[in-house]
Amino acid sequence: MDIEVRIRGLMMDPTTNMPIVVLKDVASDVVMPIWVGIFEANAIALEIEKTAALRPMTHDLTRKLIRNLNAQLNRVVITELKDDTFYAVLWLSQNGDEVTIDARPSDAIALALRADCPIFVNEKVMERARVSTSGAVEGPSAEQLRGWLEGLNDEDLGRYKM
Repeated sequence: MDIEVRIRGLMMDPTTNMPIVVLKDVASDVVMPIWVGIFEANAIALEIEKTAALRPMTHDLTRKLIRNLNAQLNRVVITELKDDTFYAVLWLSQNGDEVTIDARPSDAIALALRADCPIFVNEKVMERARVSTSGAVEGPSAEQLRGWLEGLNDEDLGRYKM
């Protein structure tokens, strides 16, 4: 089963100084962090803030390609978590056919924002990731991190700055 999530915030990890997209279950207070690259975080932040780039960015180009191929992005699903790496799938429809495309979660999220489509997380991934952090990073325990993320307020999840 897939769980619908929304972006709760975009912030910097205080330990690793890497961007984190915080996803929140729409039906509960459960949050799930996904560490992303700086460029992907910037693409997500630009769309969250509805800031237009002077030239189309990769995700804008992808959205236009989908539209011009008479397809529609219906949803994105974060499907797997293997070796601290998340996997996602884009679900598109074209001429009555459903097509799935493998994607990085950061790209899937950036595209979902531009296409105004829902974001889902596989239930098993949510269960693992909501209490799981990268084992390679020293710092707070998974439970401490989860408590910290769940306790964030709107000021803590302010605008992402490059």
